Amino acid sequence: MNKASYDSRFFVEFFYSKDENLQRKIRVEKKRKEKYVSTVVIHEVYKLSLAREGRETATLRAVLMKKDFQVIPVDDQIAQISAELRHRYNLSMGDSMVAATASILKAVCVSDDPHFQQIKEIETTWI
Repeated sequence: MNKASYDSRFFVEFFYSKDENLQRKIRVEKKRKEKYVSTVVIHEVYKLSLAREGRETATLRAVLMKKDFQVIPVDDQIAQISAELRHRYNLSMGDSMVAATASILKAVCVSDDPHFQQIKEIETTWI
C-alpha cells in the first residue's frame, strides 16, 4: 500500500526524538509519495508544540505539515465513520478520527499507538 495517513505519534517522534536510527527511518518514510494527515493530527501536534515550545514553533510546524502532507478535513462522512469506530473499539475522538481518515482513503495508518492495531477496518504500520 503506497498511501499513508499519519497519526500524531509520527510527528511527535519526528519533532522530538533524539534517536538517530529513528530519525533516519522517519526521513525515509517522508519520501512516500501519497502522504495524508487529518486536521485532527494538526490540532494535536499544534497543541503539544504550543505547550512545549510556544506559538511560533507550533505555527511553523503546522505550516510544515500542510506543506509536506495533503490535509484531510473532517467532513460528515469521516465524522460518521469515526463515531462508528469510536463506539466499536472504545477509542478517543482523536484516534477514531485518524482511523476514519485512513479508512476513507484506503491508506495505511502510520502509528505505533496500540489502539490502532485493534481496528480491523484499517491497516497499520510503523517506521
